[in-house]
Amino acid sequence: MPLQISTRQLISAGFDDLERAKRFLADKELADIDHRALVGHLAHAADPDQALLALIRLIPHAPAALELALGPRTAPGFLRLLGASDALANFLIREPSCLEILQAPAPERMHGRSAQELRAELLIAVGADPASGIPPVATVFGEDGHRVLRVAYRRALLGLAHRDLGAADALAAMPEVGRELADLAAAALEGALAISRAEARHRFEAEDIADLRLAVIGMGKCGAHELNYVSDVDVIYVHSSDRLDEDLAHSLARELAIGISRAIDSAGIEPGLWEVDANLRPEGKDGALSRTLESHAAYYARWAASWEFQALLKARAIAGDAQLGAAYEAMVEPLVWSSSEREGFVESVQRMRRRVTANIKPAELAYQLKLGPGGLRDVEFTVQLLQLVHGRVDETVRARSTTKAIAALSLAGYIGRDDAEKFDRSYRFLRVLEHRIQLVNLRRTHLMPHKESGQRVLARAVRSTLGVELSTAAGLLDRWGDTRRLVRLLHERIFYRPLLNSASNLSADEVRLSPEAAQSRLRALGYVDPKAAMRHIEALTGGMRRRAALQRQLLPVLLGWIAEGVDPDAGLLGFRRLSESLGESHWYLGMLRDSSAAAERLCKILSNSRFITDLLEVSPESAAWLGSNKSLQPLGYEALWGEISSKLKRNLGSDQAIRLIRVIRRREILRISLADGAGVIDQDTVGRALADNDRAAVRGALEVAQSTEYASTPQLGEFLVVAMGRQGGHEIGYCSDADVMFVQRAFDEADQQGAQEQSLRIATALGSLLGRPMVPAIQAEPRLEIDAALRPEGKSGPLVRSLASYEEYYRRWSQIWEQQALLRATPMAGSEKLADDFMAMVDPLRYEQVMGEEQIREIRRIKARVEAERLPRGAEPERHLKLGRGSLSDVEWLVQLMQLQHAKDHPALRTTSTRPALKAIAEAGLIPAEEVALLDDAWSLATRIRSGGLICTGRVSDVLPNSWRDMEAVARWCGYAPGEASVMEDDYLKTTRRSRQVFERHFYGFEERTA
Repeated sequence: MPLQISTRQLISAGFDDLERAKRFLADKELADIDHRALVGHLAHAADPDQALLALIRLIPHAPAALELALGPRTAPGFLRLLGASDALANFLIREPSCLEILQAPAPERMHGRSAQELRAELLIAVGADPASGIPPVATVFGEDGHRVLRVAYRRALLGLAHRDLGAADALAAMPEVGRELADLAAAALEGALAISRAEARHRFEAEDIADLRLAVIGMGKCGAHELNYVSDVDVIYVHSSDRLDEDLAHSLARELAIGISRAIDSAGIEPGLWEVDANLRPEGKDGALSRTLESHAAYYARWAASWEFQALLKARAIAGDAQLGAAYEAMVEPLVWSSSEREGFVESVQRMRRRVTANIKPAELAYQLKLGPGGLRDVEFTVQLLQLVHGRVDETVRARSTTKAIAALSLAGYIGRDDAEKFDRSYRFLRVLEHRIQLVNLRRTHLMPHKESGQRVLARAVRSTLGVELSTAAGLLDRWGDTRRLVRLLHERIFYRPLLNSASNLSADEVRLSPEAAQSRLRALGYVDPKAAMRHIEALTGGMRRRAALQRQLLPVLLGWIAEGVDPDAGLLGFRRLSESLGESHWYLGMLRDSSAAAERLCKILSNSRFITDLLEVSPESAAWLGSNKSLQPLGYEALWGEISSKLKRNLGSDQAIRLIRVIRRREILRISLADGAGVIDQDTVGRALADNDRAAVRGALEVAQSTEYASTPQLGEFLVVAMGRQGGHEIGYCSDADVMFVQRAFDEADQQGAQEQSLRIATALGSLLGRPMVPAIQAEPRLEIDAALRPEGKSGPLVRSLASYEEYYRRWSQIWEQQALLRATPMAGSEKLADDFMAMVDPLRYEQVMGEEQIREIRRIKARVEAERLPRGAEPERHLKLGRGSLSDVEWLVQLMQLQHAKDHPALRTTSTRPALKAIAEAGLIPAEEVALLDDAWSLATRIRSGGLICTGRVSDVLPNSWRDMEAVARWCGYAPGEASVMEDDYLKTTRRSRQVFERHFYGFEERTA
């Protein structure tokens, strides 16, 4: 019969490749049939192209397939299956007898098969007696047994997929599909155990095998009765024997467990089913493959980590000895529901939360159904955490499956009815998408198809769920996007909204938790003092004012962000104080409402940084900067000095003038730290910005000191403040002292001694103006201490010298360390002419001298003495950030030695900053580039950690933190992911160890030592 089908009909049926469809329809296998009827039936398939191809391939092996494809009752379900799963179509080609399963049309309402029926079917397939009172033993084993077991499994899976795809409401069918998939997997394990018993007879006595009781405990989705079409099946093995000795029982149990995996997933004629994963057992891969019940109990009592109890939330006996499995369930149940009281529970919960997006490849993030934001893991995390928090005292919420748990939590009053319905429907929709994607090739995947054609096929596969006759790729993506956003919103609403309702006494229609339940939730989030946290929430949301109403809307999101920090208690307290300070400020409420990025920045900074929180409390209006990266950009020196000088022109008194200068400095430290915490500026910019801020403050204070002095005494000369140390290198940290030297030059006609005395008064006043306590105090001010210890002769020498005195001293008496100190010298404030003359005198001393061997030895001797004498008593050299091995001091001393030796010939070395000098050293080939990179890494990481220590704890410290909380806070400040405190510690110790090797080789001339 000639082909009588139009292109329009093919398009209407959903075909993609029209020319290929026409060729296939003209195939000899389809001769003499009603093509229009077949195309009409193919319209039921998600992928008509695939269904037609599968049909043509199947007919030569099973001619009855054509009758199924043309029968009005059988065609929709049969072709729907062929178009949904290439893998099952290939199975039918291998096993055409299985077509008989598809002869009955699929019912519109999903009806699952019982666990007992599936178990019996797979045991009979391997020749075992399911009704026997003794442990079943297969009569078909080896490769033949593996094949018949897998064929029987896939035969049952074929029937399930047929009923699943034919269900009128895929969302309603999803829990029953997951339940039957889990029971089918359990039946396969039962059949595999029967095969394993038969195969074990070549090593063990039959009576010993019969005596050993082995139970297979399902974990994860299999244990929860919500398995996917393709998934690893997580198991734990437990064994027992009344007669066998311990070693024999253990060996036999291990043999049986290995045999189970072999029967399920070894290479064979019929491909393996899925991986049997026993890595959740005690001690993981390092632990025994099977243990006795007593051994399990002893391990969980003494050694188990908190996450292991959370994993046991889904544990269920699924195969093997039912009595032993029930005993295992009874043993672990109280451990699971008391886990929220265990030490480390909060950290374990936080690790669970991070797992939601862990290990996602960036290219896959936008396509993830499971791990991405708003994905399946978000739903499962929320539900499991609520169960662990409230299940301790409320047994009604102790359900294994996610859908049943949502219903139980809603019925018990922990989730609102409307939210529960939306959460449940979102979860079912995501699971249906996952099922349809996995069905295609029966492969484990959780990724939305990348191509538009694949998305269109998936849309057709769930079109009844979407409620449209023919879904499009765009419609599917829109629905998926809406679902992801809803899941994220519901996580925040479900977990945090009841806390607010309980605190604020809102509508009776809303979920309201008891005080104990609310505190349990807060404790699970990491709040050490949940009662205080509830008081803060009450204060923020109480009343009828606009601020309270807005806070009630926003706090579910904000509480989540605050809880992600290291110290949620401090973060919530800081947020309360900030909110109370700003009151009804329209910009603040608007920022929280309209700028999620700014609000998130604020919450995370408050719960991670004591230093910034203290500054925000006294300068709450500065929180507005978080809404704009431009506002967070540090003001340059010229802008700062312009602001200070304009205020000084108002002829204020010295006290008021210095107060304004110090307040401006405090404000800019806050701006810089906020920008640093928000990631707007890098480490080098932080150092320069802080140095510019101090320079402007010093110049302002000098103006005040000079004005006061010159008001009573005529000016007798010029005065200069020279920055030294890290201040001169523009690489200071938060709360660094200002290392300086003071230089004066009397006017020609002035009294030399009088000029010296006047300059001494100015220098002394300068230090006092910046460092003394103010009355009233400038709250939370990091005061600037002036340190002139690097002047000639150190603290024993005059505080101020004339330019001529400096020149004579350096020419006649200076020591090498004083010449080394000049490498950082740069003008800071005062006379520009004097600055030019001072630098003209200094540059030849630091850059153009020839270093002799005696001078090099002296530098080495001084460095060794510093290491021996200045390191605080009891401090570990490996952990000291400033003076420790391979840390800041080592790198800077090596750089400065290179400058003293080579700056004469390499002008690029004439810099006061460490990192540019390192770059110049590498470019000049003085130290190999890869070794310079090690030095740079060590210096940068030590600098970052040193600043982070102050920012996070509010305390100045030169030692790597010892407490976990401080280490975790500093690690996050340094850019490490949550939970990576130990990674930062290891990085620091490893980097500085390597840096020390480079230092010793090039500073002391030591041979490289092995680490």
